[in-house]
Amino acid sequence: MEPFPALQGQSDESLCTRAASGDRVAEEYLAMRYSRLVRICARPYFLAGGDSEDLIQEGMIGLLSAIRGFEPGKEAGFRTYAEVCIRNRLRSAIKAAARDKHTPLNHSVSLGTPLFDGNPEPYAYGPDYQCAENPEDMVISREERQGRMQALRGRLSSFERTVMDLYLDGLSYAEIASQVGKPLKSVDNAVQRIRRKVAPFFSSGDISVS
Repeated sequence: MEPFPALQGQSDESLCTRAASGDRVAEEYLAMRYSRLVRICARPYFLAGGDSEDLIQEGMIGLLSAIRGFEPGKEAGFRTYAEVCIRNRLRSAIKAAARDKHTPLNHSVSLGTPLFDGNPEPYAYGPDYQCAENPEDMVISREERQGRMQALRGRLSSFERTVMDLYLDGLSYAEIASQVGKPLKSVDNAVQRIRRKVAPFFSSGDISVS
């Protein structure tokens, strides 16, 4: 039986309103509903050298901030707003880690596609929800990113490319294993191989970071 059956048909906006009024069950359900989005946002940084659990934790903090700060009636819907908050929280964590040379997050580079390509006003909720520091310091241009990803794919096997795409889509190891018809261990091994190939590649100078 699915958890929180009484809440399943309610909209994000309705759940946010309930959460804002102190309904922690609604807040918990909405956090569960968007937990995959957190994984999608965090996983590129993990492949590039970050710590998975730390990144997920930071992303969940960003999601909870979105749930508690969302104002129904704004132009952007909750999912868009939540993704902004999650990504900004991750970028802030990466920047903070860059000041601590012993923290693995300081080597992370986003491999994902920019959230608001072509949108002249990406932060629909104003400057209060932007990164505290300039996000351009952390996010390479779309063209450079596409070039990096194309070059990276040339270094991966066909199986590794498939696993990477599914992994970046937020699927669990079990879901990936089911789709590719391989054991969980094979998927885990593929992810670890991808990480070994990604980390040196994104700091090797083959394609400029800036």
